[in-house]
Amino acid sequence: MEQKGTNRQRMLALSILSLVVVVLAYNALFSFSYSVGPNYRNVSIDTRVNITNSKPEVLGVLIENPITLNAGGSHIVSCNATIRDYNGADTISNVTAIFWNNASIPQASPDDGNNHYTNASCTQNVSDGLYTANFTCNFSVLYFADAGSDWVCNVTATDSYAFNASVGSSNSNSNLTTINQLLALNVTSLVDYGNMAVGDTSGPEEANVTNFGNQNINVSVLGYGNKSGDGLAFVCQIGNITIANEKFSLNQTDPYANYVPLSTTYQMIGGLTLLQQTNDAVPVVNSTYWRLYVPPNPFGQCNGTIVFQAESS
Repeated sequence: MEQKGTNRQRMLALSILSLVVVVLAYNALFSFSYSVGPNYRNVSIDTRVNITNSKPEVLGVLIENPITLNAGGSHIVSCNATIRDYNGADTISNVTAIFWNNASIPQASPDDGNNHYTNASCTQNVSDGLYTANFTCNFSVLYFADAGSDWVCNVTATDSYAFNASVGSSNSNSNLTTINQLLALNVTSLVDYGNMAVGDTSGPEEANVTNFGNQNINVSVLGYGNKSGDGLAFVCQIGNITIANEKFSLNQTDPYANYVPLSTTYQMIGGLTLLQQTNDAVPVVNSTYWRLYVPPNPFGQCNGTIVFQAESS
């Protein structure tokens, strides 16, 4: 009987001790302290606040650097952002981004192929399941976008948490990159003089040149029959045509004698400058004109090559 009484006393003591621990823990978490200095000269009290919502934070933005555009087309530029929201990554309702040339226009400018692009809905890639998620913001940047080292990608995250959705809680972060200069052009695919006889001089054949880069350009040309430097304009089934018999001009109505003979080395087409495209819908195109004299005595199908090269203006 004495042993049983001792066990009950021990169990009661443990229960009381556990209750004391719970009470102390509760007080530590939910109670407040109040202390008085000597003769109430100073009084210390606790302070408390419960933060129910926080703004999303764009922790960092990564972007390729430098950027080389695609001649005559578009290049996908990706801004990759890491975003944190202490309400939970799943409360990030929308991520947007702006990519613009900070050296030439303000961030709030309208979209323009030369200097300003917007992505209104970036794509979430991965989330840690807690507070952080990664987003990719892509931009289809056109070939004539301004070259320079002041392009900025600015990413903005918006929180959908009910408490602050109405005030549009957001935060931004950005990064800089460079778009390289692009000297590029495109030309009509074929100059076809048609059927000619020995001794004939062709009429003018048009070859259109389009600026496919992001710089003002001049254009130089050279020619060959079979391989560069062979001194020929055409290699024919029988015989050939020397290079000086093929000529070019910017003036369609010039007589053949005033056209400039093609050469085996690059020579500038004088007076031809194609400006950088500034209208998203209108390429910059200019015309060149070509004429051919057929000397004695080639025959049959003839083939040759003209090389057009973009030069810095």
